Amino acid sequence: MAPAPVRGGRRRRTWPWLAQQLAAAGEDVVDVLSTLSTLSTLSTLSAKARLLSTGCDRKTDPADALHVAQVALFRADLRRVTAEDQFTILRLPTERRHDLVNERTRTINRLHALLHHLLLGGAPTGLSADKAAALMKGIRPVTATDCCPRDLARDRLTDLRRLDRQVKDDEVQMRDATAASRTTLTSLPGLGTVLAAEVLGHPGDIGRFSTEHHFASYTGSAPLDPSSGKNVRHRLKTGGTRALNSALHIIAVCQIRDDGRGQEYYLRKISEGKTPAEARRALRR
Repeated sequence: MAPAPVRGGRRRRTWPWLAQQLAAAGEDVVDVLSTLSTLSTLSTLSAKARLLSTGCDRKTDPADALHVAQVALFRADLRRVTAEDQFTILRLPTERRHDLVNERTRTINRLHALLHHLLLGGAPTGLSADKAAALMKGIRPVTATDCCPRDLARDRLTDLRRLDRQVKDDEVQMRDATAASRTTLTSLPGLGTVLAAEVLGHPGDIGRFSTEHHFASYTGSAPLDPSSGKNVRHRLKTGGTRALNSALHIIAVCQIRDDGRGQEYYLRKISEGKTPAEARRALRR
C-alpha cells in the first residue's frame, strides 16, 4: 500500500492520534509534518498539486488529502510512523491535566461570581476550595432569592473539590510515567514533573525530526526571518505546537529567574543588544 500521509488540522496535537491508529491497524503511514515543518508548507504543496488536477478550483478535505498523498509519494525523506508506547502514556495525562486545569479555572470564576452576590464586597482573589468553604460558613440567607445562589455556590464548591482531586491524581500518574521513562530532564533547572512529561510526550519519538531546526519549528520556538535588503530582523512565530511552546516558555522564565546557565545565557544576549523578549525567545530556542 502506498504511504498515507497524515494531514494536520486546526489543532496539531490531533494528527498523532490518527497516525498511531493507522499504524496500529497495519497501515503504512509516513510523517509529513515533522519533515515539512509547517502546515503552511503542506498547504502550499497541496495547492500546487490541486492546480494540476482536474477541477483545480474545487477545494475539499478529501481532495486535499489526496493531493497531499500524491506529493508525499515523491518525497523520499519522509519518516515512517511506528507504534508508540511510553510517549503516549506521557502525552495522555498532560493533555488531560490541561483540560482539568482549564475547567478548574472556569469553576473558580463561576464560584467567585456567586460569592459576589452573597458576600459584602465579594470574595478575595486567590480563591481556593478551603477559602471558599470558610467564607460560605458565615452566609445566612434570609430570603429564597439568597438561598438560590448559596445552593449554586455549594454545587460549584463540590465541583472544585472534585477537580482538585483529579488534578492531583493526574499528576501522580504523570510522575510515575516520567519515572518509568528514566529521563534526566527533571535534573535540569526549571523542569518539574509536569513540564518534563509535556516536553517528552508531545513530540513523541525525537528521531522523527531530522535536525534540531525541524524540532524548533515544530515547537514554534524558531523565529521567522522577514529580513529585507540590509534590514535583518526576526519576528515571533505563532505556529507550532502551542502547548509545547508554552512549556518551553515557562522553563525559560524559571531559568532566567534563578542563577545558572540559563540566566547567564539570557544576560549575555541582553548585553549583545537584544531586547528582553528577543533574549527570552533565544533561550527558549
